[in-house]
Amino acid sequence: MFKKDGKTEFRFPVSTSRFGIGDRFGSYATPLGKFFVRMKIGSGQPLGEVFHARTPTGEVLKPNAPGRDPIVTRILWLEGAEPGNRNAFNRGIYIHGTPQEKLLGRPASYGCIRMRSSDVAALFDRVVTGTTVRIIPDHLPSVNPLLRDFGISYSHGFIASHSGSPESASE
Repeated sequence: MFKKDGKTEFRFPVSTSRFGIGDRFGSYATPLGKFFVRMKIGSGQPLGEVFHARTPTGEVLKPNAPGRDPIVTRILWLEGAEPGNRNAFNRGIYIHGTPQEKLLGRPASYGCIRMRSSDVAALFDRVVTGTTVRIIPDHLPSVNPLLRDFGISYSHGFIASHSGSPESASE
């Protein structure tokens, strides 16, 4: 979910870690709590651009391309703002694109927040360095109640807020 001045502007399906929640080095878990966008990487790159060590490789993958699952399109590198997520930046916890879009909505990552390439590019263009991000342990309400009836939900909630306003998962 993206909020500006306290109002929800966009909702995006995401995936978090298949290894649960936490902030220990080597855990591959997704940390929870309040974060700030410390670095933005990938401005101007094509959708599906593959990154290795935060550097574009020149390879571009289409959504749901078979094979591996690299970081693609854009990277929003998060810095933890609380004791329970203080290792996030050094662990390389990002919001980033994934070519495995069919896995969104359920735990699938190695600690990061995964998004569709088009969604992470749109989010990237709307946030600035220092934007507040909250990763919450609850699912956000579905955009469409029918999706919930079919068992489709978000793996964890994530809120980016572009203002000084307090963030919350409720509307």
